[in-house]
Amino acid sequence: MTGSRDAGHNRGVEEDRGKLLAFPQAPEAIEMRHLRSFVAVAEDLNFGRAAARLYLSQPALSRQISALERLVGCELLRRSTHRVELTLAGEALLDRARRLLHDLDEAVSVTQSVGDELTARLARFWKPLVEASNTEAPLEEMRAAYEALHAQFSLPPEAEVRPVNAGGVPSLLVGAQPDRPATLMHLHGGGYVLGSGFGYLPLAGALALAADARAVVPEYRLAPEHPFPAAVEDARRVYAWMLDQGVDAQQVTVAGDSSGGGLVISLLLTLKEQGLPLPGGALLLCPGVDLTGATLERRPPDEPVSAATLEQARRSADAYLAGHPIDDPVVSPLIADLSGLPPMLVQAATGDFVLEDARRLTDRARSHGVDARLELYPVDTHVFQLFWSFLPEAADALNQAGRFARDVASGASAGRSAGA
Repeated sequence: MTGSRDAGHNRGVEEDRGKLLAFPQAPEAIEMRHLRSFVAVAEDLNFGRAAARLYLSQPALSRQISALERLVGCELLRRSTHRVELTLAGEALLDRARRLLHDLDEAVSVTQSVGDELTARLARFWKPLVEASNTEAPLEEMRAAYEALHAQFSLPPEAEVRPVNAGGVPSLLVGAQPDRPATLMHLHGGGYVLGSGFGYLPLAGALALAADARAVVPEYRLAPEHPFPAAVEDARRVYAWMLDQGVDAQQVTVAGDSSGGGLVISLLLTLKEQGLPLPGGALLLCPGVDLTGATLERRPPDEPVSAATLEQARRSADAYLAGHPIDDPVVSPLIADLSGLPPMLVQAATGDFVLEDARRLTDRARSHGVDARLELYPVDTHVFQLFWSFLPEAADALNQAGRFARDVASGASAGRSAGA
């Protein structure tokens, strides 16, 4: 009997201890986005930079931090008008939150690698356009396929959009700063014959948020209906409109992807030729700048470009040039005098068929004294930045692109202050 009583007593003590030692569970309403927001602010100790990293507006980021503090029941960050500091509770959470997010990201990455899901997903996005190209579909079918590709992406929720007539060019303004003038222009890709500003809003919106800026996305005229120099003229008019809004040219970053990167260089060379003020920076995302097709034809035997891709590139170039000399430096920057152009950030994917364009352009710019930087990302697709919503390398690239644009804008501000 005594043994039974002792056993019962011990079980009771163990049960009591279990109740006393049970660690309180985290509130179910805490989400990963709350922790990612907290870690970003805790690492930067700056809400503006953290918001740019996460493609959020500062008010939205502040709401997430406040929600997390309500859920855990204590203050994690101490804010003042001049600084942000971690509280003791915040310091206790930071390392644990980092480990949790790292483990989650690693688990997702391993899962996707095993299933090769990312590669398959990228291929599915491009498939309709590739099939249309392989069958030499009419231009209207190609355009529809290209718009269908972009329609699968969503605009970042914090990005606001409104139409604007920018110097007579129908355009769209996108970003999370409705009270600011646009300091970023994005010229979309599509071989000068495909694409639209509307279709590119998800990419331009993400870039604008990363840059903490507003972006103007021109609906520039396309070939063959409007061959060279129509697109360049439209880009120049939109740029002039930006300056008319009171923006210092040195604050402006002109961005472009694929053929839009070539259009950026054409715009810069035109401004230089006409003696007009140049922007503060150029951002080129997987630029395609060789209209001759020679770069594609010289690819190594183990990395060939399909005959359909070559033919489509030739057709697009012919439609755009419409007989204009291809040795005009304005349309062929690889033979142009690039001296005097603003700093450039060039991003390219290691598996992109226009990778050599990016390398040659960067090398030529450097040889002419331009501050040009090439960033390479281990991805096997063209304009990988389009896939920022699920591809880690794309999100990282846009973060770097946004930082470049912010540096351009802040450099201009610092220069004005010093001049004053």
